[in-house]
Amino acid sequence: MSGLLPQSFYEGDPAEVARGLLGKLLVRLLDRCRLSCIIVETEAYYGTDDPASRARRGGELHRIMGGDVGVALIYGIHRQWLLNIVAHEKGECGAVLIRSGKPLEGIEIMKKLRGLDDVHLLASGPGRLTRAMHVDKSMHGKPIYIRDHGLWIEDYVDVPSSMIARSHRIGVSKDLPTPLRFYIKGNEFVSRVRGV
Repeated sequence: MSGLLPQSFYEGDPAEVARGLLGKLLVRLLDRCRLSCIIVETEAYYGTDDPASRARRGGELHRIMGGDVGVALIYGIHRQWLLNIVAHEKGECGAVLIRSGKPLEGIEIMKKLRGLDDVHLLASGPGRLTRAMHVDKSMHGKPIYIRDHGLWIEDYVDVPSSMIARSHRIGVSKDLPTPLRFYIKGNEFVSRVRGV
């Protein structure tokens, strides 16, 4: 079994953490069955100065994004849950959105949860990923550097810089000048590629 990523992994610039999560394994324990996806696409988000960040709205999401790192930040959009991991430097605010994964374990269960057979569509997008791995609001605010809550991230493979591409974030009306979406080049499980 691969080792859990420690809480300290998430202590850093959200962009660096987002890049570092590529190739890691997102694991969900569901009814004693292990589901997992290799993370192939992420996006970094910052605090109130980031026009696309949920932190701009203040309230509970801002509080969690500025709180302990390595915690699941889950919110709903377009009737689906999105999984983010709180990640930032000390005293800052930020999170990483897990956008897409390549299913590895528990694929038949994921197919039932998603109601489809095409493995390429199971987790190729943030809402698809949470449905395929049965991630919902009940995990919001829970640490993902321990196994206690049935959702965690393990070390798996290191993706070389030559295999990592970046672009602007998808589906945001305003963005920062720096491209903050990271994905594995040529990976068929990435949700969508544009403007590299």
